Formats: sequence, C-alpha cells, structure tokens
Amino acid sequence: MNAEVTRQIAELRETVARQHAELTRYNLVAWTSGNVSARVPGQDLMVIKPSGVSYDDLTAATMVVCDLDGVLVEGDFAPSSDTAAHAYVYRAMPEVGGVVHTHSSYATAWAACGESIPCHLTAQADEFGGEIPIGPFALIGGDDIGKGIVATLSGHRSPAVLMRNHGVFTIGRDARAAVKAAVMCEDVARTAHLAHTLGQPVPMAQADIDSLYDRYQNVYGQQPVAPTGS
Repeated sequence: MNAEVTRQIAELRETVARQHAELTRYNLVAWTSGNVSARVPGQDLMVIKPSGVSYDDLTAATMVVCDLDGVLVEGDFAPSSDTAAHAYVYRAMPEVGGVVHTHSSYATAWAACGESIPCHLTAQADEFGGEIPIGPFALIGGDDIGKGIVATLSGHRSPAVLMRNHGVFTIGRDARAAVKAAVMCEDVARTAHLAHTLGQPVPMAQADIDSLYDRYQNVYGQQPVAPTGS
C-alpha cells in the first residue's frame, strides 16, 4: 500500500471505531452484536469491526481491513460475521461508502413480523422518502444477506432495510451517514409501533411525502452562503 492509502486506512480505523460508540450511545446493539464498516475511497478495501469483540474494547487498532471479497488484508482479529454481506453491498453499489447492521429492538420487531414500516410521519418522509422496506430472509455467513440488501434498496429512496427475521441494515455515503440512518430507523420504528397501539395511523399523501423528502435532502440544514464582494 502506498502512503496515501495507508493514511486513509488509519483515518477510517478511527472513524469506524468512533461510529461504533454511537451504536451503544443510542442503544441500537446488545453485547457484541452489530457492526459498522466503511469503504476505503478508490480502493477495493473496507474497514470493519472484528467479530465478537466487546464494544468497550473497540479501538482504531482493533478494526480490521478486508478486500471487497471479504478476505482479511490487515488486522489482528477475525472480521465480523457479516463481512461478506458488507462486501457484496460495496461491490454492487459503488455509491455506498458506509454500511451498518443492528438488531435495534423496535425495528427488528417489525422485521420479525415480516412487515415494512409504512410512512405515516414527516420525519420518516424526510429521511427515508417513504416506507422502510422489508427484505428477504437469508442465513448469516455468506453474501446472501448482501444480495437481499441490494435487491431491496436498489432504486429505493430508503437507506434502511429490515431483513426478515434478522435486523436492520443501513447504507450511506460514509459510515456516519449509515449510522444516522440506523438511529433514525429505530426512532421511526418505535414511534410507528406506539401509533399502532393507539389506533390506525393516518396515511400521508404521496405528494406530501415527495415534497418533504426533497426539502430535507436539498434545503434543510446549513447551506453554503455565497460570499459578498466589495
């Protein structure tokens, strides 16, 4: 590896370790479940969590580097059991720079029921552009989970998929964006569950969903301000 790639990997080790702390901060994982990965820009490589290591023990040094076939390239630990799924997503979706997997309680409850989360909330329209879809069941270990993620999310606005009987996978332009999607997915799933316990949630018009999504993706937040000339 040349010096620039080595530098990028060192930075991503720090980033991925830091993003795992967000999973525990937002109560999205239990024990050693869940994982975050990040693509190394311009390389067929990714940085991912090691398998079965406590979140308290995760540091930049414990992160591992794999190629996009899921083969360990650098690191002292075996990579996550979901590595093949992450690798498949990166191979199939070049625009994706980060992948996250959680078993967060409310979203995974929807996955256990085999149900997508209909869009009844403005916050869901903002972040997901509509429903959060349900993906197929697939066994852990190979790339079947990755195939299900890609098949479900390709051409879909949502950066999150509920894999049937399993849990949540999210994608993003980088690891932080994928973690944000996982946090928001659990928030939406919890509120949707509560709404269903109260009665029948009120549907939203598709035009309103489209308008909210466009505003949030293109207008919301701090926008660059053109400098004023003298």
